[in-house]
Amino acid sequence: MKSLLQITTRDVPHSEALESHIRQKAEKLETFYPNIMGCRVVVEIPHKHKHQGRAFNVRLDITVPGNELVVNREADEDVYVALRDAFNAAKRQLEDYGRRQRGEIKTHAPILRGRVTRVIAEESYGFIETPDGQELYFHRDNLAENNFDKLAAGSEVRFLEDIGSEGLQAKRVSTGKRHAAGGGSE
Repeated sequence: MKSLLQITTRDVPHSEALESHIRQKAEKLETFYPNIMGCRVVVEIPHKHKHQGRAFNVRLDITVPGNELVVNREADEDVYVALRDAFNAAKRQLEDYGRRQRGEIKTHAPILRGRVTRVIAEESYGFIETPDGQELYFHRDNLAENNFDKLAAGSEVRFLEDIGSEGLQAKRVSTGKRHAAGGGSE
């Protein structure tokens, strides 16, 4: 690990194998976020009820540009399972932090509005005209509400645009106030 790594154990016997395992896990974190500035790992057995077995606590404090990410796991009776779970949680936090820094956010396809122009009932498909005048194909299977028989030319619909085998087409077509994709209401 190019960054500063500090390993602390409390009430846990020192072991080269354990320390080596922690170093490997910490180095692997840099593959998920290469700008880690420091990583502090604390492995301890908290003084709780003596009759409950010895569960290992793992805490990771990871310093990244502009932030510190913390993972605190009261975990397992197996120190290696506890470390695995803590480092997996740290990996997810680092990936999320990297996406936020890069401005990558999950986006959903916009819900579009249109008007049914033709319905070919005997063949279970039709066409929707978009506000920009484009005509998109849709099939009865693309209806969110299974109401193909109620559609007619002029029906207002909401839909998602998708690429099909023949080019752009309408998917998740709905006529109600709410769109089936969970896109919200109006």
